[in-house]
Amino acid sequence: MEPKPLKDCDEQLIDAVLTAATNVHRVFGPGLLESVYESALMIELREMGIKAHRQVEIPVSYKGHDLGLGFRADIIVDDCLLLELKSVEQFSPVHIAQVMTYLKLIGYKRGYPLNFNRALLKEGIKRISI
Repeated sequence: MEPKPLKDCDEQLIDAVLTAATNVHRVFGPGLLESVYESALMIELREMGIKAHRQVEIPVSYKGHDLGLGFRADIIVDDCLLLELKSVEQFSPVHIAQVMTYLKLIGYKRGYPLNFNRALLKEGIKRISI
C-alpha cells in the first residue's frame, strides 16, 4: 500500500500567515506567554480572512489502535499548515522533532515553529518540510 500524498499549501498562504505572525510580534515584542501570541495570531488570521483553528487534537494510533493519547497542535491553518508557537530563548532539537512528528501524524508537508521570544520574529521562524 502506497502512503497517501502529504497535504501542502501554496506560498501565498504561507506568506500571509507569516505576515500575520510578524504583525503580532510588532505589537507585543518578545517576552510573553505562548498563549498570548496564539490568541492574538488567531485574531490576526481571522481579520485577514484566513481559516485557522487552535489547539487542534492530533490523535495517535499504533497498528490501527487509537492509543487514547493525543497531542495538540497550536494552530492549523486552512487544513494544510501546522504552526507551533514558542516563546523560548532558542529552538532546541526537541522543538523541531515535535513539529516533524506532528506533520507525520496529520499528513501535512509543511509546518513552522515560530519563536516569538526573539528581538526580530524573522530570527525565530523555521520552515520544516517532510
